[in-house]
Amino acid sequence: MREKQLTDEFILDKNLKGIKFLIGSGLAFSLMSVCVKAIGERIPISELVFARATISIIITRFFLYKNKINPWGYQKRLLIIRGLLGTSALFCIFKALTILPIATATVIQYIYPTFTVICAYILLKEFILKRIVYSIIIGWIGIVLVSQPEFTTNSNIQETILAIIIAIFGALMTSLAYICVRKLSSKEHPLVIIYYFPLVSIPLSIPFIINDFVLPSGNDWLWIIGIGIFTQIGQLCITEGLRLLPASQATSLNYSQVIFASIWGVLLFKETITTSIYLGGFCVLISTIISMSASKISQEKI
Repeated sequence: MREKQLTDEFILDKNLKGIKFLIGSGLAFSLMSVCVKAIGERIPISELVFARATISIIITRFFLYKNKINPWGYQKRLLIIRGLLGTSALFCIFKALTILPIATATVIQYIYPTFTVICAYILLKEFILKRIVYSIIIGWIGIVLVSQPEFTTNSNIQETILAIIIAIFGALMTSLAYICVRKLSSKEHPLVIIYYFPLVSIPLSIPFIINDFVLPSGNDWLWIIGIGIFTQIGQLCITEGLRLLPASQATSLNYSQVIFASIWGVLLFKETITTSIYLGGFCVLISTIISMSASKISQEKI
């Protein structure tokens, strides 16, 4: 009886720690979105990606050196592909944030679990359940709902459509990057996988910076540093949260980023959260949970 009580207390403590880390991750990533939104109209996206990558590579390299881990890994081609996909996703996410409200851009980004299940089925031949069809339908209904207010309030319809397409493409690139991480994680250290992200982002962003450079001034430097620091904190928190909690529970908790992003949008940027956005966000959340649970069951059947 005493052993069972201690076991239950250990599990409860582990779950509470995981919840704290994932909520912390959602808060950190939402603050990163605030920084991008605040500065994105003045500083080119390529500079923000470069700054984010530079801060990340310094921090990650420090931990690699401290833990005496070979930074170059064993699956270099796949590591580079992961970096390319992650960088493409980052460009899309940052660009969408500069045009769309934070809540809308963040909700659309969270369609990536559905893409992940579909891509895993096509690329990795993973078993897929019929329920994923319902997940896809619900997810796209959510995207339509969160996008609808933008067509009624934004006079530039073409810009709105382009921003939504960019956000959806960013979610697709995120899902492909996560599939690469899934393949890499069996042999590569997490820090090595993280390290290749900025290692690829820096050379890719340099040509764009040369052609369209804007020198930051004043508070711009604080926003830029914030992008790098909050992203790194978010990555560390989500990694620890995923270690402590089941994937399906972790994904739904990580959705707290949408809640935080909505709050910042209202408080800092005077954005309006309509009923349509609430309903759309709820649909995407349900789609995400179904996708993750279907993925978990399919992996058990393999």
